[in-house]
Amino acid sequence: MLIKKILCPVDFSEFSIRAYRHALSLAEHYDADLVAMHVVELWKYPYADYAASSGDYANFRQALDKGGKEKLREFVKKYSHEKIKPELAICEGRAPDSILAFAKEQKVDGIVMGTHGRRGFDRLMLGSATDRVIREASCPVIVVCKPTREAMAHEHHVHHLHRVLLCTDFSENAERALEYAISVTEEYDAELTLLHVVEDVQSSVRQEQAMAKAAKQLDTLIPAEKRKTLKVQTAVRTGKPYQRIIEYAEEASPDLIAMGARGAGALDRAIFGSTTYRVIQLGPCPVLAVHV
Repeated sequence: MLIKKILCPVDFSEFSIRAYRHALSLAEHYDADLVAMHVVELWKYPYADYAASSGDYANFRQALDKGGKEKLREFVKKYSHEKIKPELAICEGRAPDSILAFAKEQKVDGIVMGTHGRRGFDRLMLGSATDRVIREASCPVIVVCKPTREAMAHEHHVHHLHRVLLCTDFSENAERALEYAISVTEEYDAELTLLHVVEDVQSSVRQEQAMAKAAKQLDTLIPAEKRKTLKVQTAVRTGKPYQRIIEYAEEASPDLIAMGARGAGALDRAIFGSTTYRVIQLGPCPVLAVHV
């Protein structure tokens, strides 16, 4: 996995700060270019309609763009350090559209975004922008909800990934996530754990059979030549997938969780939301979401 350019959307919230610091750390480790991006969403400003009707729309847009760029410059100056000089990008439009278009046009290798972990109306709480970017981005997306343990202790650091957790349902998306998990594990000389959750089965016999089958499948996921150099372990749990993933992550304390994500489609929101969304919201560390 080559990481030459990283995109970090910024909306100036505390969640953006967490994501930006994470993006800085990745850029420094991979010696990659970092782009800090802010999207000016005119529709959020009540004055926009009045400006349009009064013929002052051009000046209104120019003022917002100028203000956004200045605010972004101040943000980067405050939270960056001398080793990384990020590029600044100001776009106008709806946030998810602008982020996706920029990532594709600039051939970005990874996007780092912040989001909060509140409960309640899950999709609204996670945010429509994060939702769409995860499902439609042409590259992997790291979603930072809670800061890592090291990040909480030090404002500036290149945090080392000691443990990576790959959650798999053996789908094509999970296979793609595994590729990235292996790459990250090799890059940081970390430990890799492969986790599969068998959903509750009424019969205890069938449950044991399902767990045994899953354990065998996990053992075959890592190529033999990779097993010689990687530090790999496997785990099988039973129950509600997102609950067991979060419980395991709380116990094992990974620095990154890698998961497959469904792409854009009619049923994807319901399917995607049930596991990946809740792990992002409630899990203890950043989540790397990958889809085919």
